[in-house]
Amino acid sequence: MTTLPSFLSPVTATYSTPEISAPEGKSSTDSSALIAKRILAEVMMYRRVPAGASVCKAGCEQCAFLPLQKILKAIRQNAPVTFILPAFPGKSPNPEKVLGPLPDLAERLSLSFLGALCQRIKSIYKPGIKIILCSDGRVFSDVVEIKESDITDYQTEISQLITELSLSNITVFNLDHFYKGLHFVQMRDELMKTYGQSLEFLKQKIRNGAHPFATPEEQEANRMYSGITRFLFEDATHAGQTRSRSAVQKDARLRAYEVIRRSNAWSALLSEHFPDAVRLSIHPQTCGAKKLGIRLIGNESWMTPWHGVAVEGEEGYTLLKRSEAEALGATLVYSATGRPSHYKLTSEAKS
Repeated sequence: MTTLPSFLSPVTATYSTPEISAPEGKSSTDSSALIAKRILAEVMMYRRVPAGASVCKAGCEQCAFLPLQKILKAIRQNAPVTFILPAFPGKSPNPEKVLGPLPDLAERLSLSFLGALCQRIKSIYKPGIKIILCSDGRVFSDVVEIKESDITDYQTEISQLITELSLSNITVFNLDHFYKGLHFVQMRDELMKTYGQSLEFLKQKIRNGAHPFATPEEQEANRMYSGITRFLFEDATHAGQTRSRSAVQKDARLRAYEVIRRSNAWSALLSEHFPDAVRLSIHPQTCGAKKLGIRLIGNESWMTPWHGVAVEGEEGYTLLKRSEAEALGATLVYSATGRPSHYKLTSEAKS
């Protein structure tokens, strides 16, 4: 099995990895089930769960049921197992969080991590897996205040990085692929017309999620609303902006509803377009959820490449906000082409 660098290793293995060879006398069906469990175990090693949530134990049927069905279906067809991951939308517009609008070492590390995961699984199941990055920046770029041209450039460079790193098991799918020939505004209008839910329906679900007897789906909606509001507030809070904190907070709450409506519509489109794919998410997911939360670098806690920067330390890389890296005294490192790449934390800076 491929050995991962230390910075790509899992923080905690929360799912066992059973042997894949079938016991003597067992059928190919038994063997397929063991392989499916092993594949799921590899992914679950990097799962992301809500803070304070209890992590399911090895073999948890509630957590594994949905993904195992889809993994098994692919194995029985001797086909690659498809995973879809809405991610890599575009860089945050906040210059205190990122180095600029284009991918940098943070994206390179995350793509390498996903590529290494594909290789690990290929060593136990020859057809392997394929990960489709469903880049969702175009879905809500106007709401999160990212320029359309920045989204285009970001998507282009992500595809170039995948080619450069020879990540043959990773591809990109975005709104431009589905609504070819339409203007960006028309794309979003068509998406919401076909897959969108009403604003009042969403608000009620979020309100319900705050109650003790809320369903898991309602709790997730409430958590997502809080998380998106926080991100939108942070993205709009930086040097040079003139609104009061209360005005920024109010605007973030309003925009969060539309971000979630768009995100849910995108999820519905993906479910219809990729019905046999296992759904991954960058957001923490509870046991039994329809999605599996996954880290984008093995030892990061809750940060994404497009909301932070890569910081090199003695034990490898981690993701931080740009302002946090600079507050630690980290040195900015440039790529061979002269573009800002990442930060390096020296022992002198840490002291």
